[in-house]
Amino acid sequence: MTKIKQLQNYLKEQSIDAAFITDPFNVFYVSGFQSNPHERLLGVMVFAEAEPFLICPKMEMPDAKNAGWAGEIVGHEDTQNSMEILHNTAQSRGIDLKTMAIEKAHMTVDRYDAILSLFGSLTIVQLDEQLNAMRVIKDEAELQILREAAALADYAIEVAAKTIKEGITEIEVMTEIELALKKRGVTHMSFDTTVLAGDKAASPHGKTGERKLQNGDLVLFDLGVVHKGYCSDITRTLALGEPGKEQKAVYDIVLKAETAALEAVKPGVTAAELDQISRKVITDAGYGEYFTHRLGHGLGISVHEFPSIHGANPMTMEKGMVFTLEPGIYVPGKVGVRIEDDVAVTEDGYEVLTKFPKELQIITN
Repeated sequence: MTKIKQLQNYLKEQSIDAAFITDPFNVFYVSGFQSNPHERLLGVMVFAEAEPFLICPKMEMPDAKNAGWAGEIVGHEDTQNSMEILHNTAQSRGIDLKTMAIEKAHMTVDRYDAILSLFGSLTIVQLDEQLNAMRVIKDEAELQILREAAALADYAIEVAAKTIKEGITEIEVMTEIELALKKRGVTHMSFDTTVLAGDKAASPHGKTGERKLQNGDLVLFDLGVVHKGYCSDITRTLALGEPGKEQKAVYDIVLKAETAALEAVKPGVTAAELDQISRKVITDAGYGEYFTHRLGHGLGISVHEFPSIHGANPMTMEKGMVFTLEPGIYVPGKVGVRIEDDVAVTEDGYEVLTKFPKELQIITN
C-alpha cells in the first residue's frame, strides 16, 4: 500500500476531509520528491475522497515529476501568492472542506493564518502523530537503504582511523573524512561532522576546530551520511597512542553500557527501559552525573526523528523501528567517550546496522 493510500484511509477513518503536508522530510516520505524549498511553499495535499496534488516552486516541477510523483503537480512563481494557488487548486476538487489536518510542529503561523483566511470556516487538526506512526516502522526497502547508509558511516570511521596522527588538526581530519565520502558519491552529511580530541571530547556537542591531536588523546568522531534520502549516525572514540588509566576505564564503562542496552533490544521492551539499563551501568560505576543526555533517538529520513529513547518514554519497541543507542561519559576538562550504533528491531531481537568495531582501537603512527 502506498503512503498516500495509507493517509487516505486514515483520513476516512477519522472523518477528516484533507491533509496538507509541508515538512520537506514528510513530503519526501509520501511523494518521493526531495527538496529544500527555503522560504518557498512546498507541500502535498491529500484528500479523503479525491486525487492528491503536489505544490512546489514552478522551477522544480520537472524534478518532482522525475522523482516519480505521478499525480498533479502545481507550480508557483516567486511573483505569485502560493497560498492562493493552493486554495484554488484544492477548490477545483469540488469538495466542501470542513476539516484539514496539518503538521502543527512544522506549519508556520503565517501559513496557518492564510489557510484559515482562504478556506473560511475550517477546523484544523493535527497530523504529526499519524505521520510519526507511519514513519517509525521501516519496511524492507527502507531498511536496506539504512544498511547502505550505515556502511558508508563505517567507512568514514575507517578513514578516520587511517588519518589521525600527532600534530594533525581536528578540522584537517574532518576534511579528509568528507573528501573520501564525496569520492564514494556522498553529497550530504546527516549533520556537521564532529571530530573532538582530548578534553574537547568532554563536550557532547563540541565543535570541530583547530586543536592539534596529541599522543595519548582519545578522539571522538560523530558523523553520518544522507544516502538515497535516509540518514546514518555513528559515534566511535579512538585512541591516538596509549591512553591513560582513567581514559581506558571510562571507555570500558561506556562500552558495557552500550552493550547492555543493545542486548536488551527486542519487541515489547520500552524506550525507558533501554535508557535505564544503560544508565544504570554508568551510574553504578560512579559516573552517573556525567551521562548528560538521552540514550538515543529515532533514525530515518531525518537524523533525529521519532521516537526519543529516554528514561521517561513508555513507548514499546516494535519490529521495523530504527534508532540510535549512544551512551556517553563526559568529565569536563578530563575525558569524553561516546559509542553510538544504529539499531533496527527485528522479530525477536535486533540488527546492528553500524559495524565498525567497538573494542578500543589504539592507533599508532
